[in-house]
Amino acid sequence: MTHDHDLVLRPTAAQTEAALNPPPGRNGGDLVVETLAGLGATTVFGLPGQHALGMFDALRRSDLRYIGLRVENNAGFAADAYGRITGEAAPLLLSTGPGALTSLAALQEARAASAPVLAISSQVPTAGLGGGRHGYLHELPDQAASFRGVVKSVHTVRTQSQIPSAIAEAWTSALTAPHGPVWVEIPQDVLLAETPIPVVTGGDTFPEELPPRPELTAVAADLLTRAQRPAIIAGGGVVRADASKKLRQLAERLQAPVVTTFGGKGAFPWTHPLSLQSWLEDRHTTDFLEDADVLLVVGSGLGELSSNYHTFTPRGRVIQIEADLGKLESNHPALGVHADARLALQALLETVGERTDPAAPERVRAVLDKVRERIASQELTLEQDVLAAVRGALPPGAPSFWDMTILAYWAWSAFDAKAPNTMHSAQGAGGLGYGFPAALGAAAADPTHPVLAVSGDGGALYSIAELATARQYDLNVTWLIVDDGGYGILREYMTDAFGEPTATELTRPDYVALAESFGVPGVRTSPQTLEADLAKALAAPGPSVVVLPAVLRMFAPTHLD
Repeated sequence: MTHDHDLVLRPTAAQTEAALNPPPGRNGGDLVVETLAGLGATTVFGLPGQHALGMFDALRRSDLRYIGLRVENNAGFAADAYGRITGEAAPLLLSTGPGALTSLAALQEARAASAPVLAISSQVPTAGLGGGRHGYLHELPDQAASFRGVVKSVHTVRTQSQIPSAIAEAWTSALTAPHGPVWVEIPQDVLLAETPIPVVTGGDTFPEELPPRPELTAVAADLLTRAQRPAIIAGGGVVRADASKKLRQLAERLQAPVVTTFGGKGAFPWTHPLSLQSWLEDRHTTDFLEDADVLLVVGSGLGELSSNYHTFTPRGRVIQIEADLGKLESNHPALGVHADARLALQALLETVGERTDPAAPERVRAVLDKVRERIASQELTLEQDVLAAVRGALPPGAPSFWDMTILAYWAWSAFDAKAPNTMHSAQGAGGLGYGFPAALGAAAADPTHPVLAVSGDGGALYSIAELATARQYDLNVTWLIVDDGGYGILREYMTDAFGEPTATELTRPDYVALAESFGVPGVRTSPQTLEADLAKALAAPGPSVVVLPAVLRMFAPTHLD
């Protein structure tokens, strides 16, 4: 009798022949790239370094496309965006020590945003592992320790035979909900040594599913069915799980108004009668959510930005669906459902009853009217016109990537993403320099749409070197730089807190001339000509830069009242 556990996959004749007669001249780096290709990778990002040369040499013998950036952190941002757009684990190849450490801020953003990034770094030679001070170039006492608090999992390889399995295990970790970055490190001598190991021909991995516990979804469905004033907060977990259609079905069945977090932009249609849009930094929205007798939170930890800076205090029953166990009930007591958003929403759709509430759309309109009145009272026409110009110039299916800048803070609340998985920002970790290199990664993932990057002049200087990358690979990215003479939002914060700013004013280059020195077309625009200039740049193939000199202001906060 044959049992299921006795079944094994038998190699084909071609696989057997390849295994018995591997091509000469292969090294440990070949095992890395062969494993990546076997897992389905097609594109890798990174930056070479002395210890990692075995991996980069092996790229010559593979069909993987390499996109090389000029700074490791920017390569990490590009991989982050590639992972967000494709839903695949984006390989990021790095060298030891300084090269590896320079990627930490990007990996922190990927972890916060649940972007699947597979970082593979070199290490000092095997003899240097274990914490001894041998004096190797780039040596750290424990390189992996620098990453354990940032990434989902760390995998250290010590022999060539460990490479395929370690990378496959890391790949599975990156793609298991919640998605995120993972770290693999391989010693220099392991990468460089000639290998007798056969060519890696397989590698299918199956990320573990995270279904909800049925007894919990049964209780959640009962609470939602009997609710008088249900409401929904939809976070980035809905977007990462590709669950926006299920969210809409559930909201319509319950007649429950929906607010999307800044990381969940596009998870619910902006103009839907039940859409409260993304005005989370608004007391009217906060009051409305607090008044819900049952609040369903999907794919959000209700952190600082999603809770109006922790001033949100729900009075009703909270149901929280969250794939990241550490975020479950971390800010508010709830019926916590540890699950992938898509699977949990499907379970609710199968069990929840249908509600009728003809007044729900009217309550939504009333809140949005109050929000508009509040913004209109602050004389912020310039800011609203600039944001409208960006939306008017950007084609509906084109993705946008926003740095930490005042226009992005406006976009979090007021920008219609048009579709899920099209608006991305660095609001997860909050670091500067995300917008442009992330847009390059998105353009590498999908060349059929133009991609928009938005930065302030301060953030732009973090990634200005990547203009060379954009030109080298002819990536279809338009970079909007809003030049306000410094760190605009910090200028506002310091002026409000201390009466005047310090360390916020910057000497800047001529961004148009600088772009042109890289062979990238540049244009200086104005608020009145922005939409036309931006649309023209987006329509032209290849990279371009649009510079808008403008001092924008933020709308007044409500969490301080």
